[in-house]
Amino acid sequence: GIRLMAITYPRTLPGHTGIRGITLRAVSVTAVAESVFTLRQQILKHTGERWEAEVTLPSMGRADAEPWVAWLLSMRGRDGTFLLGDPLAATPLGSAGGTPLVNGANQTGTSISIKGCTANQNNWLKAGDYIQISSGSSSSLHKVLTDADSDSGGIALPEIWPAINTAPGANSAVVTSNARGVFRLASSSQDWSISEISQYGIVFPAVQVIV
Repeated sequence: GIRLMAITYPRTLPGHTGIRGITLRAVSVTAVAESVFTLRQQILKHTGERWEAEVTLPSMGRADAEPWVAWLLSMRGRDGTFLLGDPLAATPLGSAGGTPLVNGANQTGTSISIKGCTANQNNWLKAGDYIQISSGSSSSLHKVLTDADSDSGGIALPEIWPAINTAPGANSAVVTSNARGVFRLASSSQDWSISEISQYGIVFPAVQVIV
């Protein structure tokens, strides 16, 4: 009989063409009250922080474009999810050795304790490196904000953005190469352009999934 290949999420990006570019946007929710008399400001920092992205694909013919179109439609609007990261930062600037894991449960906030790092490493992670916490549908993408060393016990404590809202389980994986997070399309409608020279143009916006 005919076997139906069910689509499961999060999906990976099609890899047959590469991408032309990604615009990454870091969004932090803050409220600002400014006096009309003194111009003094009061800032209220809310907990909301997330990645937003716009992915631009190269101009391509139909044979290359149709798998992308099918992939976009497979998201079924904002229902499906996919994994996305910064392709130019796949390799960390820090040494990032060892087998890093989340060091203990109940960690939320703007830093995370990581165990299993190569011990006594200056700049185990460098400011600007990415890490991925957990895997599959729980994957979250974070940027390291300050250089982070590992101690004699192989523990590092990097400051990260965005903050962790839902604590990962103890011993969850910490990925330092090809780090990705779970995103969904930013719109319930998808479009693509078709030119008179039979070239397809595809751009799609996405937002990080917050759980």
